[in-house]
Amino acid sequence: MEIEKKIDPIELFNQWFAEAKEKEIRDPNAMLLATVSKNGTPSLRAVLLKDIINTSFVFFTNYESRKSRELLDTGKAALCFYWKSLNRQVRLVGNVKKVSPEVSDNYFVTRSRESRIGAWASKQSKPLKNKDILLKKVKELEKEFEQDIPRPEFWGGFALTPNEFEFWQDSDFRLHDRFVLKPIKNSNYWESERLYP
Repeated sequence: MEIEKKIDPIELFNQWFAEAKEKEIRDPNAMLLATVSKNGTPSLRAVLLKDIINTSFVFFTNYESRKSRELLDTGKAALCFYWKSLNRQVRLVGNVKKVSPEVSDNYFVTRSRESRIGAWASKQSKPLKNKDILLKKVKELEKEFEQDIPRPEFWGGFALTPNEFEFWQDSDFRLHDRFVLKPIKNSNYWESERLYP
């Protein structure tokens, strides 16, 4: 694999993502989200990419969760896509901020009724004595929201704007192809640099 010296990494990502959508068995939009606390403790979990808006990678969550607290505290995160069916990986590092309420509202209404109820019912990352408590809350909310289900204020989206990409392609004998891309000042292009595997 060769990558041009000047390239648009979003365009390359979209090419790889399109192939992953065809070949990855399940959740090609799954990505690992790495955050760090104020005291430097890292944390990692899988979330789903829901959109790319103006070169920013958008996902949604409970704003009171651990990941949200860490994102709001630091404003930074890393993402990693790994598509085993393609033997490819894309890593991104960048700055994170909340998306507008309108973007969150527009996505929320596309979710199934059950998922919208679930967003209300879950006190994400808080201790739960037993699952029956959660299921009881779901039943209560199903009665409360017989018609419209508004988006909770504590739930919405984040957008990561990358300032670094790494594209990784598996190769024989662990002689993988690795390219890091960083933006060129005053340009729409990014400069690539090959790394040892």
